[in-house]
Amino acid sequence: MTICPCCGFRFEGDLRKGCESCGVRSVGDPLPKPERELPAYGRPLLLVVMGTMMFLGFLAETIIALAELTPLSLGFWSWVAAGETAAWRLKWVAVPVMFVVLWSGRRIYQSMMQTPERFVGLAMARRGLFASALVALTFVTLIGVTVPTRLRHRQMGIEAGMKAQAYTYDRAVLEYQARYKKLPNDKQDLYRLPDPDGSIAAALADIDPSWYRPTSLTAELPTQSRRARSGAALVKVSATTDDGAPGELSFTNYQLRLPGEDKVFGNDDDLIVRDGVIMTVAEARETNKPAAATARSRKP
Repeated sequence: MTICPCCGFRFEGDLRKGCESCGVRSVGDPLPKPERELPAYGRPLLLVVMGTMMFLGFLAETIIALAELTPLSLGFWSWVAAGETAAWRLKWVAVPVMFVVLWSGRRIYQSMMQTPERFVGLAMARRGLFASALVALTFVTLIGVTVPTRLRHRQMGIEAGMKAQAYTYDRAVLEYQARYKKLPNDKQDLYRLPDPDGSIAAALADIDPSWYRPTSLTAELPTQSRRARSGAALVKVSATTDDGAPGELSFTNYQLRLPGEDKVFGNDDDLIVRDGVIMTVAEARETNKPAAATARSRKP
């Protein structure tokens, strides 16, 4: 293989006959090779520097995460937890950098192994490449270990946000009941409440009015017979401040359905707010099952 010093064209042949690309010819015989050639160290040094920088960068971030732990501990699992935190913090920067370092380091090492006699420090180059691969493997492993926990925490945060909206609505209902001595007829009544921080308005923004159902349960009490049975007593009780009709027991309650994570009403991930008790749709079904079973068992 002959390389033209003028245009850089590569061809098989003698340059004294002329370059096949530009036609230039050599004016004399090529210079003899020197008796001693110093081996190159640039490529091995580059691999060593890349591996060292990756290791030191990850170690520094791990030490910073370890120093943030309270109380400070130097145990094995403390180092593991700090490494997980460091890997998660650097994931968006370190993953592309590690891919480039490993790909380029492998190419550089393969080019050196084609003519190993021209380079010095091949053992150090292998150690640098191994250090880069080890840091990348540790980094990916620590991220993979934390993924289930991160997903669980994310789901807990979503559920906490949904329940926060339900608790805010329940607080608004209680404030309305304490102020006006009755439950609101619909969600528009709750806008009459003072809302300095805007939390009530934010909670009411995603509520479908059709899923709010206030109900009044009226139980008819039996009238007292002329013959009073022994040990039997009937006491008139009213759940409201108004004087109810004789022989009646009245309760006022409500039920509200809030959208779940998908923000769509009518799915199984919805939340049920029933008289201040917050539950999922599945829990609400389990709550209704005993009552229905009891009603069926009482039938003659």
